[in-house]
Amino acid sequence: MNLTPDTLFARDTLWQSWLDVEAALARAQAELGMIPDWAAADIIAAATLDTIGRDAMEADVRRTMAPILSLTRLLGAAAGEAGNYVHWGATTQNVMQTGRLLLLRKADTAIRANLGRAVSRMGDLAQTHASTLMAGRTNRQHALPITLGFKIAGWIEEMDRAEARLTDAAGRMFALPFGGAVGAMHAFGSQGRALNRKLADDLGLRELLVPGRAVNDLFAEYVVQLAMLAMTVERTMSEAYALMTEEIGEMSEQLDKGTVGSSTMPQKINPKYVVRTIAQAVELRALAAPAMEAGRSSHEGDASANQLLSSVLDRAVPLAWRMSESFADTLVRLTPSPARMAANLARSQGAIVAENLMMVLAPVVGRGSAHDIVHHVLETGGAQALRTAPEIAAHLSYEAIAAALDPAQYTGDSKVIAHEAATLAISLAARLGSA
Repeated sequence: MNLTPDTLFARDTLWQSWLDVEAALARAQAELGMIPDWAAADIIAAATLDTIGRDAMEADVRRTMAPILSLTRLLGAAAGEAGNYVHWGATTQNVMQTGRLLLLRKADTAIRANLGRAVSRMGDLAQTHASTLMAGRTNRQHALPITLGFKIAGWIEEMDRAEARLTDAAGRMFALPFGGAVGAMHAFGSQGRALNRKLADDLGLRELLVPGRAVNDLFAEYVVQLAMLAMTVERTMSEAYALMTEEIGEMSEQLDKGTVGSSTMPQKINPKYVVRTIAQAVELRALAAPAMEAGRSSHEGDASANQLLSSVLDRAVPLAWRMSESFADTLVRLTPSPARMAANLARSQGAIVAENLMMVLAPVVGRGSAHDIVHHVLETGGAQALRTAPEIAAHLSYEAIAAALDPAQYTGDSKVIAHEAATLAISLAARLGSA
């Protein structure tokens, strides 16, 4: 089945994931001699939704209100005599959580691939614009000159941290919670640990010491890290969105021909992609709190916590998938305007590099005095006075002052950092598995 965010936790997808777990259980139990080989073969052959029947499953679930009971009953009937060995020693939550984990792993792969595409685009932008001058901003005011590549380097490194956190949480989450009714593998006799180990290995999951039904913290942590990822995406996209403001105009989206901004204002060309990504990120970030509530399972199992957890996962993971795809698509369409960056940088008439002038003057009069002199000139005469103010000209030549006020000569390590970030993006995209 070709999974999408819309079909990830759809009814048929979930049902088939449970059947996949029942088939894997039978296979592992046969290899350990817990059930006959022929029974496992017949169970595996019958473990498809087409075989047990969608309509029959729907009708039985409506009656029992116990989906796994209905599923195993129908699977048992479809497997014939082998049906006596279906669901041997397992419990509902074992199958539900394991099936959901298998789907989560597929979604995680897709999310990572989308993030890889996003990072690749960021790397290209950082490399291309390593020397593109723009105003650095703190408190939303001009601060010092930087390059666009440097700004994007910050996005790349933050995404590197987000990937590390998400990978760490996923490594813990992808563990097999299959220990019977309370996690101590009662019904499996002396082979419980061996079965858990075998099944975990077959499914590519980590083995848990206590494979119980109260491991919601593993899922909650993953959702929290998706929320942290959303925070990073939201910050990046919000910054790009701000730079699209008409008065700034340093970035724009490449929109398709025929795109319309407003039904009533013909001149409007509104951003389309960045706003969708921001909205998705805000929604996903808000799911951290209910995820942590779901992690507060009681004793050896708690249906209320499990139902909350399922609801949170059903919302968070498809949303993270859509957000990551939208994030990558937006970055591909992101179009910088070096000309507007240069024009905005020039608006301060050199004041944006007043720090550099201060540092050139400092060896002559001391740093504190240099700061006070430059600040006084700006306060009383504006930026245009910096080149001719007597209190500065008394210590520096006109050429030295002009050089100190050239933004292109005061970008710190912006260019070097941008190139290093572009290299980081290559390795990060490879780790993410960009498509």
